[in-house]
Amino acid sequence: MRVSNISVVGLGKLGLCLANVLAYKGFRVTGVDNDEKRIALLNKSKSPIYEPGLRSLLKSNRSRLQVTNDYAKAILNSDVTFVIVPTPSERSGYFSLDYVKQAMGDIGAVLKLKNSYHLVVLTSTVMPQSMDRYVRPILEEKSGKLCGRRFGLCYNPEFIALGDVVKGLLRPDFVLIGQSDEKAGKSLEEIQRRVCENNPPVERMNFVNAEIAKISVNSFVTMKMSFANSLAEICENVEGADANRITTAIGTDKRIGPSYLRGALGYGGPCFPRDNIAFASFAREVGVHANLAEATDDVNRRQVHRIFKILERENVKPPMKIGVLGLTYKPKTNVTEASQALQLAQSLASSGFEVLTYDPALKGDSLPIGGVKMAPSPESCISGSKVCIIATPWEIFGRIKATSYYDKIVIDCWRVLSEKSIDCASKYFAVGKGYSIIPAIAA
Repeated sequence: MRVSNISVVGLGKLGLCLANVLAYKGFRVTGVDNDEKRIALLNKSKSPIYEPGLRSLLKSNRSRLQVTNDYAKAILNSDVTFVIVPTPSERSGYFSLDYVKQAMGDIGAVLKLKNSYHLVVLTSTVMPQSMDRYVRPILEEKSGKLCGRRFGLCYNPEFIALGDVVKGLLRPDFVLIGQSDEKAGKSLEEIQRRVCENNPPVERMNFVNAEIAKISVNSFVTMKMSFANSLAEICENVEGADANRITTAIGTDKRIGPSYLRGALGYGGPCFPRDNIAFASFAREVGVHANLAEATDDVNRRQVHRIFKILERENVKPPMKIGVLGLTYKPKTNVTEASQALQLAQSLASSGFEVLTYDPALKGDSLPIGGVKMAPSPESCISGSKVCIIATPWEIFGRIKATSYYDKIVIDCWRVLSEKSIDCASKYFAVGKGYSIIPAIAA
């Protein structure tokens, strides 16, 4: 099936990027969303979200991308529909299917009116068994058609990171496809082959294997990150130890690999924490103890406390002024969901410290926590504080004049500072290094 027209339901951070990447690759794309303000902005080629590379894509895709709130118009005039709606975490750790069910019901009602074959692709992350238990039955009931004959269904979650979504869509490490049948999987693979620029491996399998694979990837990656952070904490208590030197060495072993093996602050964001928790929750549901996933989460929740241990060791007490550089969970995004940097700033303020912060992706009126002041620049954040903590590794923080750190206690969670900056600090602490070597020049 040679596809020309594609619809994308849900134009959030991932959906909008996917719609634009598809249009960039020559498909005619119709985006569907129920947010009228978002639709109005997009029809003016203005991006409602912060994501590098997206604005230029919006401008270049004007002739191939249109946006509407009309399901019928979008689906009847396309061959394939990608669904990327929220699946928020529930208290149990499971992902809610409320938005998915609503979208599939609306799509199924339109498919009832369509005579030609249509492929439905769910990209939102869901719990294992969701496709067979809920998604397929809803589409069949609402359409009155049998999946695998009159329409196809695939599960195609993405493995991307905010700040690099466009690159991640164009050059993924691999493509994961859960398929209802051979025709559906083959059709989606052909689309992905046209989109991807690096000829990645494509793994096609049944729904439940793909669903488990999705949360398994992030559960494994977070386990690796928590191991690196545990190693860093050990090194912080051993004179002469340096976690970065150790992880660089052991990462050369093919059985381990260097990716995500770096001791710093813990992981955060909209995917890593919840996918790992979901993995453990699903394991318990089927009678298995996911000890590794649970330990991974436990280690991650303790990382902010490591910074407090440094402060206590240096007799830094409230109401001393502390500057926190970075609040987002990673660079190149304005997302603060489950951000360890944000949790650190919040914990410091709650403990009675005067907290001043700066983040290049956030403005003062959008500060996500109370009791914290936003500085107009990184330099003013540093100058207004006695202690400076670099909590998110934005490149801009490594380019600040070394003299800005003069006579400051600096805690560098990501090792972004130059030797000149380190020498200017009264005391410098690199996360993952033995703290018994205190003088800045020897750190």
